[in-house]
Amino acid sequence: MRKQVFVDRLEWPLFYADDVEFEQYDSLDTTYVICLEGDEVIGGARLRRTDHYSGHGSLRYSYMIRDACLGHLPGLPDDLCDEVPPSDSRTWELTRMIVNGPKSLTERVLEEVNLFLLSEGATTCLFLGSPAFLRMARRLSWPAQPLGPVCGNADGRFQVIEVPVRPLATPVHPHLAETRLRPVPVS
Repeated sequence: MRKQVFVDRLEWPLFYADDVEFEQYDSLDTTYVICLEGDEVIGGARLRRTDHYSGHGSLRYSYMIRDACLGHLPGLPDDLCDEVPPSDSRTWELTRMIVNGPKSLTERVLEEVNLFLLSEGATTCLFLGSPAFLRMARRLSWPAQPLGPVCGNADGRFQVIEVPVRPLATPVHPHLAETRLRPVPVS
C-alpha cells in the first residue's frame, strides 16, 4: 500500500522492490500499525522511537523529522522545527500513515497508536503531516501543538506536530474499543 500511495500516486523518488516501498527508517526496531479488512491492507502507520539509530559510520540515521532538521534529507526543509527535535526513549515519531477508508478509520488507527505508545511508556508522539492533521487532533481532544512553521515543497504543505500520548486509554468513540488493531514489530 505504501508503494501504491507514495511511489505510484505521489511519485516520490523512494526505493522499492517488487511492490514494497522501504527506506532507512524501516529497520528492526520499527513498529507498524496495520489495519486489515480481510486480507487487504486498508491503513497503517510506522512508529519509531526517537532514541533509536540505524546505519553505521557516516550513514547513521535517527528519525525522519530530526534528520530533516539536521539537513540530512534532501527534499525536506531543515527548518521544520523551531528547535532540534528530541532524541529520547519517551518520544516516538509517527510517519508513513496511510488510510484507504473513512475518517473514522484514521481515528481508529490513531487510537491504536496511542494505546501502543501508552503501553511502551511513551509520553509524546511527533508527526509530520498536513496542517489539517493539527485540526483533526484537536477535534479529537488531543492537545496537539506545532513544533515549527507550516513548510512546503513540490509535494504540498506540511508541519511537525507534537501530540501527547493520552494517559487514559479511552477511545474517542466507544465502538473503537470493540475490535483492536495490533501494532506489529518487525522480526
